[in-house]
Amino acid sequence: MELNYSLVQKVVTRFPPVPQQQLLLASLPAGSLRCITCAVVGNGGILNNSHMGQEIDSHDYVFRLSGALIKGYEQDVGTRTSFYGFTAFSLTQSLLILGNRGFKNVPLGKDVRYLHFLEGTRDYEWLEALLMNQTVMSKNLFWFRHRPQEAFREALHMDRYLLLHPDFLRYMKNRFLRSKTLDGAHWRIYRPTTGALLLLTALQLCDQVSAYGLITEGHERFSDHYYDTSWKRLIFYINHDFKLEREVWKRLHDEGIIRLYQRPGPGTAKAKN
Repeated sequence: MELNYSLVQKVVTRFPPVPQQQLLLASLPAGSLRCITCAVVGNGGILNNSHMGQEIDSHDYVFRLSGALIKGYEQDVGTRTSFYGFTAFSLTQSLLILGNRGFKNVPLGKDVRYLHFLEGTRDYEWLEALLMNQTVMSKNLFWFRHRPQEAFREALHMDRYLLLHPDFLRYMKNRFLRSKTLDGAHWRIYRPTTGALLLLTALQLCDQVSAYGLITEGHERFSDHYYDTSWKRLIFYINHDFKLEREVWKRLHDEGIIRLYQRPGPGTAKAKN
């Protein structure tokens, strides 16, 4: 990842150890024979007017990411949050763009756990400022001149702030979402979307995973996000491989590994859930 080793070492050694961090985080009481169900909620426009909110909230755990606007969209996206996944870029951009829409901080609650995907230097710079409770001064996050702890309303407990190991991120990237971009000139900037990392993480923690608001066949009929005030086309940026992700989610759904929420096309009698 071409990271500055001294920066990584300085930040990681300062990060407090999480008690029992090797234990399964999404769990049920000892002796329970019931499967753990999890809903992974992306921000795709497919959720607009979906009325999936109640179904999403019925899961044992709910995973959300980035600009997870809830107020005003409860009927479509639910209300509960168990895990919130982000990168420094996705979180600060969400606060910048959606702050005036009500996304002024991450989902809060004593039971919410935070999953930080470390994708590059700016994540370690963010993490250093978080641990030191200092303002982010990195040129990599020039639009965010605040203390990271402000995004957590000063109520952050570090035993609920979890870092995804770089080897695990590499595993997801190379095994599940190995893009052809890695074989070309832009290989350095390719990475799975935050939603992809969150979904694949949920698959490691849960018995049954349902995915909502991720890219599907027919995505062109929907706006980029469920909270868009005007219709916006999903742009396929070179640093992501949306086509590959769409194919992988469909394959996992068809093989019964996940349950992917999809919407019917014109002339289709009902949605495939």
